[in-house]
Amino acid sequence: MSRNTHGDDFALSRVPAASRKHWFGIAVQRFGQVSALTQFLLGATLGYSMTFGEAALAFLFGSIILEIVIVFVGFIGQREGLNTALLARWTGFGEIGAALVGLAIGISLVGWFGIQSAISAQSLDSLVPGVMPVWLWSLLFGLAVTAIVVFGFSGMQWLANITVPLFLVLVGWSIITEISRHDLGELLTGPAPGPTMSVWAGTGIVAGGLIVGAIISSDMTRFNRSRADVVKQTVVGVTLGEFVIGLSGVLVAHAAASGDIVAIITSSVGVVGLLIVITGTLKINDWNLYSSTLGLVNFISTAFGKHLHRAATTIVLGVVGSILAAAGILSQFTDFLILLSVAFPPIAGIMVAEYYIVKRWRPELEASRADGRLPVSAPRIVPVTIVIWVVSSVAGYFITWGIPAVISLLISMVLYIAAGRFGWLRAVGSAPTREPEQLAAV
Repeated sequence: MSRNTHGDDFALSRVPAASRKHWFGIAVQRFGQVSALTQFLLGATLGYSMTFGEAALAFLFGSIILEIVIVFVGFIGQREGLNTALLARWTGFGEIGAALVGLAIGISLVGWFGIQSAISAQSLDSLVPGVMPVWLWSLLFGLAVTAIVVFGFSGMQWLANITVPLFLVLVGWSIITEISRHDLGELLTGPAPGPTMSVWAGTGIVAGGLIVGAIISSDMTRFNRSRADVVKQTVVGVTLGEFVIGLSGVLVAHAAASGDIVAIITSSVGVVGLLIVITGTLKINDWNLYSSTLGLVNFISTAFGKHLHRAATTIVLGVVGSILAAAGILSQFTDFLILLSVAFPPIAGIMVAEYYIVKRWRPELEASRADGRLPVSAPRIVPVTIVIWVVSSVAGYFITWGIPAVISLLISMVLYIAAGRFGWLRAVGSAPTREPEQLAAV
């Protein structure tokens, strides 16, 4: 059976039944992931360009799209107990494809980890200017998140239990402070204070804002005990996060007639509010680092046959990301990270199509699950899958209408199902699977 030795958090193995968690605690983490400062900012952005009713519809449609993706991807993670990068080996990608998935996740999320650290550092500097340089704030913030993520899922749960209630206090305080100066009826029925935006465009912004988090849902749902728990945590975490925090941002934007949520919060609730905002940003940044670490561990395992310890890898990535953020280097790579994000939706489309419809390699997962181990072997590479991944990602990049992330996801599903029907999903080579204890001996 899989063992979570020395805090490795089952980076290269299944999560056994004994290590599964109650759904509510995981829902708090999902809520924290959704309801960070970025969600409040998204609400303010929509509120500045939409009526309250239009923004509510955008959040409704966007949340439905996200929850469908999270639930179907999450079911796979819950059933198999595997993280996204590891699961990819038997959901269409093969070992080499899964290594590329892990590398993409690792690069993308450690980049965003550093950028979030830098943004939080700038907020701290505006709060207490002159105390220390921005680069030092950035370094300290990144290292603080790293220290928490070293403890794995349990450390992140502890963080969520603290930051989520604090962020809710901030939201309540901001609303009461700002809205008390206005007529609530006018805020609910009045026109958008800025340039108008369509409900469809708003839906795309809502869905796109969390699509990467939805696609790596297996990293979280592998700790769930049942499919019902996945649904409950998704509905509670995503719905409350999107509507409570998002619509609060809409109301505050209407009241202040501005989309600059940081300026609104700072003027409304002062020092304490900004501190809580920074604390709230911790909750999304820990998942950036955690999933990045899982992706890199899986990449090194496949590419070099070495077992990197998750906690040690977390420290290295966290320190590197913090130093790059402090040096201001990562701000130059934002466009690259946005470009890289188009590669994520097709990953989910291929995994869902393989696991639920094509089922080319699902029997191998089924046969090994009862023993709590990985299948004895994995396809080395599935060339057609790589082609579908690239084609769907390029389509997602160039499509400018609708919701590009969702369209590229659907394109990848259709192409993969068609490839399965025509018998094109043929693996080139097969590689024996080594459990963590075997890798550690290499």
